[in-house]
Amino acid sequence: MDHQVPNCETNELYKGVIKGKSTGVFNGKIYVRKDAQKTNAYQSSKNILLSDDATINTKPQLEIYANDVKCSHGTSTGKVDENALFYLKARGIGDESARKLLLAAFANEVVDKIQIESLRKHLETELNKLY
Repeated sequence: MDHQVPNCETNELYKGVIKGKSTGVFNGKIYVRKDAQKTNAYQSSKNILLSDDATINTKPQLEIYANDVKCSHGTSTGKVDENALFYLKARGIGDESARKLLLAAFANEVVDKIQIESLRKHLETELNKLY
């Protein structure tokens, strides 16, 4: 993303779900040029690894040349939350269903915003196959 004028706004959210021996990569950069004062720019990369052999390489970046901005970036990577999994299983939800539910909750923040219905449904189907 390249902000060149004042009062720009960006909110980038990348979510990755990596399984098997797969490797994912996120390399994002937000530029805020000198004239892009009052810009708000946020970049986040959140990832779930579904196996011990899966990896993700993330590199969120900000390059800021203006001085009146609000900008942040960050990344996090982890496995399925075992406490959340235990909570669901303790309420009678099977292991596979509980994992699918947690994965859907993670991904839906992005998937729900997809306006092309056929693409959204395709991604939902693919997410269902991950466990």
